[in-house]
Amino acid sequence: MDLILCHTTADFDALGAAVGLTRLLPGSKIVLTGGSHPPVRDFLALHRDEYPLIERRSVNPEKIRSLTVVDTQQRDRLGKAAEWLDLPHVREIIVYDHHLGQESDIPATRSHIDSVGATTTLIVEQLQQQQISLTPAEATVMALGIHVDTGSLTFDQSTPRDALALAWLMEQSASLSVISTYRDPGLSLQLQQLLTEALENLEYLCLRGYTVAWVTLKTNGFVPGLSSLASELVELTEIDAILLANEYPLGEEDSRLTVIGRSQIPKTNLNLLFQLLGGGGHSQAASLNLRQVDSEVILKQLLDGIKAQIPHPPTARDLMSSPVRTILPETTIAEAQRILLRYGHSGLSVVNTQGQLVGIISRRDIDIALHHGFSHAPVKGYMTRNVKTITPDTTLPQIESVMVTYDIGRLPVLENEQLVGIVTRTDVLRELHQNSGDFRVLNSESQSLLAPLSLTGLRIELQNKLAPRLWQLLTTASQEAEKRGWHLYLVGGAVRDLQLAEAASGTLMIKDIDLVVDGFHKSADVGAGVELAKALQKLYPTARLEIHGAFQTAALLWHKDPELDSLWVDIATARTEFYPYPAANPEVEASSIRQDLYRRDFTINAIALRLTTPRAGELLDFFGGLLDLQAKEIRVLHANSFIEDPTRIYRGVRFAVRFGFQIEPQTEEFIRYAINSGVYDRTSQENSKTPALQTRLKTELKHILEAPYWKSALQLLDNLGALQCIHPSLKLDVEVLRQLRLLERCLRRFDPQPTLIHWEMRLEALITHLAPQYRAKVAKNLQLQEDSIKRLQNLASAQAEVMESLPQCQSPSQVVQLLQQSDLAMLILIAVQSPREIRHQIWEYLTVWANVQPLLNGNDLKKLGYKPGPQYRQILDDVLAATLDGVIKDRAEAEEFLAQHYPQ
Repeated sequence: MDLILCHTTADFDALGAAVGLTRLLPGSKIVLTGGSHPPVRDFLALHRDEYPLIERRSVNPEKIRSLTVVDTQQRDRLGKAAEWLDLPHVREIIVYDHHLGQESDIPATRSHIDSVGATTTLIVEQLQQQQISLTPAEATVMALGIHVDTGSLTFDQSTPRDALALAWLMEQSASLSVISTYRDPGLSLQLQQLLTEALENLEYLCLRGYTVAWVTLKTNGFVPGLSSLASELVELTEIDAILLANEYPLGEEDSRLTVIGRSQIPKTNLNLLFQLLGGGGHSQAASLNLRQVDSEVILKQLLDGIKAQIPHPPTARDLMSSPVRTILPETTIAEAQRILLRYGHSGLSVVNTQGQLVGIISRRDIDIALHHGFSHAPVKGYMTRNVKTITPDTTLPQIESVMVTYDIGRLPVLENEQLVGIVTRTDVLRELHQNSGDFRVLNSESQSLLAPLSLTGLRIELQNKLAPRLWQLLTTASQEAEKRGWHLYLVGGAVRDLQLAEAASGTLMIKDIDLVVDGFHKSADVGAGVELAKALQKLYPTARLEIHGAFQTAALLWHKDPELDSLWVDIATARTEFYPYPAANPEVEASSIRQDLYRRDFTINAIALRLTTPRAGELLDFFGGLLDLQAKEIRVLHANSFIEDPTRIYRGVRFAVRFGFQIEPQTEEFIRYAINSGVYDRTSQENSKTPALQTRLKTELKHILEAPYWKSALQLLDNLGALQCIHPSLKLDVEVLRQLRLLERCLRRFDPQPTLIHWEMRLEALITHLAPQYRAKVAKNLQLQEDSIKRLQNLASAQAEVMESLPQCQSPSQVVQLLQQSDLAMLILIAVQSPREIRHQIWEYLTVWANVQPLLNGNDLKKLGYKPGPQYRQILDDVLAATLDGVIKDRAEAEEFLAQHYPQ
């Protein structure tokens, strides 16, 4: 006998999952181990005969072959049926559940536990894989299981997988009218009476903008359906969380306490809280059952736990952008428009000479003024003067209320009558979106998905992934930032790589870390990054401190440190940037972390992780970077990104090849448009300095050409037409690829312990494919080393001489005399561009003849009586030539050669 066990007081999810399993396990029977929820009981009163249900008392334990437990991992939720788990002849015990983070005490031989909204969803997916069809009755009860446990896909634990499962069940003819009847059946007469009592006795607590309520109901016995009563109380009173306790006697000296918890407060986790007392459930809904306990003590413990979990609501100080872009009332409409265009703002704050706010002008106000021909008029004639403002401590709910009440899209933040920041409608929407849960990318064999993770969980995961000494460094940095009232963020590549790292891959020792200080509104100025770096250097004296750039960024460098190895930590103040013309260096200004992330290249690099309290572990992902990591796509942040900075094309290709990602189609369109527009040629002709086509392009080429994936990266760059950034005529044709393969053979054979810089040799080999008159010019533009520039400048003449003279050499000594005029790098470049016959002779020179030494040296000549002098060089050259040509083979023949050609 194969049995499927539902937990006591079975709900629709347990029943739906069990019904689905009867199709996966033909012949199996369902056992309700101890009652059911009232809606389930009413449903079965009409539909029991549709499903293979049997009563527990009718089971012969000796005939049980296998047990499958659904919707729980705890044996005490199986009532007396839990005894069957210990039967020695039971061959298999399988568990299906969707409650993560619980310690199971069921001795399962197999488990199917995953983060979905309902256990039934896991069964549906297996039915789909095996292409098993359902009857309408089976599809209906399974759909009820998903609807009830996900709140019809409205609860936070709902996933796309639940929605897909529901869609399939509808295709299997699930009855919508039956689902509508039992999904929300209303309260029984007893529950209605208890609802009235609960409303009269509810106690409330308001904390950090949220309302928590609790009540204890004393009854004469067990009351089914208390979870429905708890949900009804939340809906009627609009509270954010509730603890509903029911205390009833079991005998003269025994009692039972049931507590139902519901929470709509972000970041709270009732499952963790209730587990401490032996209960469990989901983050938003949990329950527990205890015997012979003091209900007041238990309720207080749970209440204290909820209070400790309630997050501090974000304030304007957390949300606002700072510093604020301001203009004076006398600023012209045309100048205001230019500023809006430069910084991408939708409005500007207007302040007087004392820095006090006097008005706001929106993009729409400016557009109307321009339309009527008032470009030279001052903004004071068009600005809004009656401005609603907030303080840095105004909470998010209060900000929402002001925006909705007055239909305002931006609220200036004033402190001591000075403008310190601005909160926009976009800032509020982003924060509300983030409050739905922080996310991480989970990798599994079957799929990648986004799963919710608390701030604490993110911080623990970060600590587990990083090498301990690196984690300590970040902790120290965050503490130093907190002392100064600043926020500190880990940004960019380090966050991306941590998200991509497999959990089982061990700790990471990241070599390059970017930290951003955000706190301009709390006394941090443009030198904040430098100040923090100096403070850290005092604590880590082995680090070298570098301060560079007009913006006062700083770097701490360790080289072969016993603890931190070779590590580079960049520390900067949050900033925004503007490109005065394409391919220029950007002009940067102090700004907020949001604007700092907005200036970055790709979404996967525009993610930040907050290191400082009170919201340490918070992920900032304003542009969908986590979703793009999941989809394995490279997506640019701005349509004009590649026009402003062509090196981003090379970075995008590098990331795509390195991670095995695809360049998102629209991003590829932006790349091709930028290249085909001719903007790079025009800007090079119009401006003497174009760093993005010079030094910064060289840096990106270095990163690509020294990486193991350089060939694939070059091919992708060529496919995009991006090699034109080096020179308009450069293409990666068959001949260039052949020459690059030959180059690699030469480097492996003739420079195994690198004396040459191999990535530069690869770049030189690319440049040699250009016409000779362009080679040195391109090398100078990329600011290569002087010897590289000279080599490329002289390559054509050196190659011509070798091509003309080498075939005329009649002996090895003549070959050596010709080729020794060129260094190894030059010979390699000549070899890869020459016909096979020439290349073969160069190869033989480098492998054999260049290593032949003369049979005599200067000391030998001196012993033989030759007086030191200029003739030594000639004598030894002639001895070497004779050795190469086989005229002399040993020392005796060498001495005889001397006696014959240089008699004393």
